[in-house]
Amino acid sequence: MKVYRRLLAYAKPFRWFLIPFSFFTILAVIFSVFQFALIIPLLNVLFDSHPANLVSAAPNFTLSASFIRDIFYYEVYRLKAINPAYALYFITFVIICAVLLNNLFRYLAQRTLISARTMLVKRIREAIFEKINHLHMGFFTREHKGDLISRMNSDVFEIESVAANSIEVLIKEPSMVIGYFIALFSISTQLTLFTLIIIPLSALGIATVQRKLKKDARDAQASIGRLLTIMDETLTGMRIIRAFNATNTTLAKFSKENDLYRKASLQGFRRREMAPAFSEAAGVIVVAGILLYGGSLILRNGQAAGGLQASAFIAFIAIFSQVLRPAKAMVIAGANIQRGRGSGERILEIIDKPIEIKDKENAIDLQAFRESIEINHVDFAYNETAVLQDVTFSIPKGSTIALIGPSGVGKSTLADLIPRFYDVKGGSILVDGVDVRDYKMESLRQQMSFVTQETFLFNDTIFNNITLGRPDATAEEVMEAARIANAHDFIMATEQGYQTTVGDRGIRLSGGQRQRLCIARAVLKDPAILILDEATSSLDTESERSVQEALGRLMKGRTTLVIAHRLSTIKEADEIIVLKDGRIVERGHHNELIEIEDGVYKKLSGMQQIA
Repeated sequence: MKVYRRLLAYAKPFRWFLIPFSFFTILAVIFSVFQFALIIPLLNVLFDSHPANLVSAAPNFTLSASFIRDIFYYEVYRLKAINPAYALYFITFVIICAVLLNNLFRYLAQRTLISARTMLVKRIREAIFEKINHLHMGFFTREHKGDLISRMNSDVFEIESVAANSIEVLIKEPSMVIGYFIALFSISTQLTLFTLIIIPLSALGIATVQRKLKKDARDAQASIGRLLTIMDETLTGMRIIRAFNATNTTLAKFSKENDLYRKASLQGFRRREMAPAFSEAAGVIVVAGILLYGGSLILRNGQAAGGLQASAFIAFIAIFSQVLRPAKAMVIAGANIQRGRGSGERILEIIDKPIEIKDKENAIDLQAFRESIEINHVDFAYNETAVLQDVTFSIPKGSTIALIGPSGVGKSTLADLIPRFYDVKGGSILVDGVDVRDYKMESLRQQMSFVTQETFLFNDTIFNNITLGRPDATAEEVMEAARIANAHDFIMATEQGYQTTVGDRGIRLSGGQRQRLCIARAVLKDPAILILDEATSSLDTESERSVQEALGRLMKGRTTLVIAHRLSTIKEADEIIVLKDGRIVERGHHNELIEIEDGVYKKLSGMQQIA
C-alpha cells in the first residue's frame, strides 16, 4: 500500500473530497438499509393480521433509532386499522422516497469522487511530465520514447481507476457492509453470527489469487511501452521502411510484441476474474446455508428463536444479498489494486529519478554575456566511455570558433556542455570567469540559441514555431526575424502565411525551409551566444546557399561556436579546432592549418577540395 499512499498524496488536500464523499456515502448506506428494512412491515401489512411489533400508541419523542421505528410502525398500523390499502400506499411511498434518496446521495458521493480522481490524474501526469523535462539528456538516450508515453497514459489511466476503487474500498464499501450487518444483527444475532463463521473461509482463496496479479500487470504495461515505441518508430520512419522493403519485418516485429502483450494480459485477466467468481460462488453457498439453517428453524418452531418472524427472515435474506455486492466489489478492487500496483511502481520509477543537473541553491543569474567562454581541461564520458579528454580553448566575445573532426570525436558533446545539457566529469567551463554550474540554467540558456542539423518543428503554426523562445514577440518582430533568415518569402507563399500549420515535425516543408524557420527562431531570441551544429550538412546546394546566407546574418556580431563537416562553411572562422579521439590535435586559422604537413585538417581539405 506504500505505492498507493504516495500516489494518493497527489489528490491532497483530502478534506475537499473525503469529508463530503464520506458524508454522502453514509447517508446513501442509511437509506439503502432502510429501503430493505421496509420489507418487514410491507409483508406484515399484506399477510400478518396480528403483528408482534404492533405499536398501539404514539411514542414519546427521543433522539434514537427506536423512536423512528416505533413512530413508523404506529403510523402503519393506524392506517391499516382505517384501511389496509392506506397502509400499503404509505409503505410504498416511503420505499420510493428511500430509493430516491439512496440514489441521490450515491450520485453525490460519486460526483465528489470523480472530481478527486480527475485531479489525481492531472497532478500525477504533470509530475511525470515535469520530471521528464528536468532530467538530463543522457536519460533520453537510454529510455524508449514509447515506454515513457505509456507511463504517462496507460499507467496513469490504470492508477486513476485503481485509486478511485481503493477510495471506495476504504470508505464506501466498508460503510455499506457495516450498515447492512447492523441491520442483520438487529433482525437476528444468531443467523448473523452463522454468516460470520462462513464468510472468512472464502477470503483465503481470493488472497492467493491476488498475490499473482502484480507481476502480470507490470509485464503487460512494459509490453505496451514497447508496442508504442515500435508504432512511433514506424510512423516516423515510414519512408525508410518502404524504401528498404522492410514492411514485413516491421509487421513481424510488431506482431511478436503484440502477442507478448496478449499473453501477459490474458494471464492477468484470467487471474483477476477468478477472484470475483470465487467470491460470488462463496456468497451463493453462504445464502444457501442461511436458507437451510433459518428455514429449518421456522419450519420446526413456527418461528426461529429470539422471535424471528417469517417476514423478518425474508428481509434478512434480502439484506444479506446486498452485503454480497460490496463484499464482491472489495474483492474486485483488491484484485485491481494488485494489478495497478505494477503501474504505480512504473510511475514512481520516473518520479523518483534523481535530477542530476540542477541549479545550486546559491546559483546566480547571468545578466549579460560580456567577455568570453573558457573551456578548461574538460573531460567527459558517457557511463564509462571516454568522449573528451583534457580539452582546453576559449571563445572571446564576438569571435567565431569552429570545431571539426571525424564523427564521434565529441564535437556535439562539447557544444552540449556549454548550456549544461550535460555536466563535465572533469575540468570546468567558464562564462565570464564564472563556472556555468554556478549560474541558474535558465539565465545561462537565455543567452544562447541553437541551430542544429536535426531540425525540429512542432506540429503548430509557423508563427508559434518561430516564437518558441519569445512567446511575447510581436508580428512585426517575427516577420523581421523571418526576413533575416531568408524565410519570409516562402512563408507568405503558403496557404495561410504565418498561421500555416507545418505538420508533424515540419513534414509539410522542405529541409531548407525547416532549417530557415529554425534560424528565424534563433534570430528572434536575439542571443549573445550562438551554437551551430552541422546546420547545413543535410541540405542541397541551393538550400545550403540560402541557409548559409541567413546564418551569416545571424552570426554577425555574435559569439559563435560552429560544428561543421563542410570546411567551406568555416574558412573565415577566427580559430578552427580539430578534434581526434576526444583531444585537440590541431588549432589555428584556415590558412595556418592548411600548411601543416600530414595534418588532419589538410587531409580533410584535400578530400573536400578546399583551397
